[in-house]
Amino acid sequence: MARINTTALAQTTQTKPNSDRYARGLNVINKVNREGAENARKSVQDIAPDLMRYAIKYPFGDLLSRPGLDLKSRQIATVAALTALGNAQPQLKFHINGALNVGCTRTEIVELITQMSAYAGFPAAFNGIAAAKEVFQARDAQGLKN
Repeated sequence: MARINTTALAQTTQTKPNSDRYARGLNVINKVNREGAENARKSVQDIAPDLMRYAIKYPFGDLLSRPGLDLKSRQIATVAALTALGNAQPQLKFHINGALNVGCTRTEIVELITQMSAYAGFPAAFNGIAAAKEVFQARDAQGLKN
């Protein structure tokens, strides 16, 4: 099997990180979950640096920065969608943290995940609750109130 040349791959950049979309995306992602975003960036920078730039530009720079819904509402929708997927635990935890960071309460998180049991099934809802529990415990250990 051929080996991936991660050095060359890391140097291949087709996007400009300082574009307006990127700047808007950074602004939003820093409001949602700065620490989680930095951890995600570090996890892919050696093999797929453009992946994080794309994730900042499109979902955060284009979608989450649009007018029409506030950031809390957008995070509620994101947590619901990721819960319904049932197979995106790291991203679900990121966005549960993000929802809490932009004004959701723990009760609201539990309620929206519980509601997903009717639309996505009980396994997805139980997986979502398990993710929420991990996030809540980590935040408690850090001394975060919500």
